[in-house]
Amino acid sequence: MGATQDLSSHRWENRLLLILVENADHPVYQDQIMELTRDMAGVEDRRLIVYTIKPNEFATGLKKSAWIPSDDLYTNYKQLEGEFEIILIGLDGGIKLRQAELLKNEKLFAFIDAMPMRRNELRKRE
Repeated sequence: MGATQDLSSHRWENRLLLILVENADHPVYQDQIMELTRDMAGVEDRRLIVYTIKPNEFATGLKKSAWIPSDDLYTNYKQLEGEFEIILIGLDGGIKLRQAELLKNEKLFAFIDAMPMRRNELRKRE
């Protein structure tokens, strides 16, 4: 049995982008990673941590760390039909967005930038 990853440890520190995929060779997954790496500054500015979650393991970051065994992350979060699902989890730990197709940076960033906590972060910078 694999390790249990407690995503709540990120609460109030980072937003999470969970990419659930049965196989890391899946074309939509590959496109998603390319899309996110096109604007690393935007990803980092929004305090996003990317998790790639397969049925029995996960890795963090866009430049893959080692795969870590996990039996529960995939089953706990996978809800939509198909082999690809992407989920945005906010600073409060709540699921903010879930879809089964490629998530473009423009949509992701606009969605985050409209959130009250993000607007507050931006105001504090001014």
